[in-house]
Amino acid sequence: MKTIIIAAVARNGAIGKDNKLIYWLPNDLKRFRQLTTGHTIVMGRNTFDSLPKGALPNRRNCVLTRSQKHLAGCECFATWAAFVASCQPDEEVYIIGGASLYRQLIDKADRLCLTEVDDTPEHADTFFPDYGTGWQEVWREDHEADEKHSHDYAFVDYVRQ
Repeated sequence: MKTIIIAAVARNGAIGKDNKLIYWLPNDLKRFRQLTTGHTIVMGRNTFDSLPKGALPNRRNCVLTRSQKHLAGCECFATWAAFVASCQPDEEVYIIGGASLYRQLIDKADRLCLTEVDDTPEHADTFFPDYGTGWQEVWREDHEADEKHSHDYAFVDYVRQ
C-alpha cells in the first residue's frame, strides 16, 4: 500500500478555520481531483462532515471514526489498522484530512502532495504537522496569484528521506 498525504498548507502551517478550508484555489481543487480520482481517500469524521455533497465520486471513500453510524457512500473504520487490513498491497491511499489524522499518520506516509500557499493567515484554528525534517522535495510547480487565486502558491511533492 502506498500512503500519500494531500493538503493545502499556508506558510505557518494553517489549513483550516471552523472546519472549513482556508483557501479557495481552483487549481488546487483540480489537482486534488486529478490525483485522488480512481484511488482510495481516507478522512476523519469532521472532514467528511465538511464535504458539501458527502462522499466524493469515483473514489473509495473511507472514514476513520469511533462512531458506528453508517455514512452514505463511505466505509467506516474504527482504527488505522482495521483500514489497512481492508486494502490491497498495490492500493494508493490519499489521506485528505483533517489535522488530527495528518498528525497521527504523517509518520506512515510515503509521500506528501502539498499545495504550499504564500500566505500566513491570522485566524486559522487548524494546522498541518511540521514536515521540515525527514522529507525531501522531489517536484515543484510554482504559480502566481491571478483573478481566480488570491495568493501565490506552489504544488510541491515530497518523499520520505
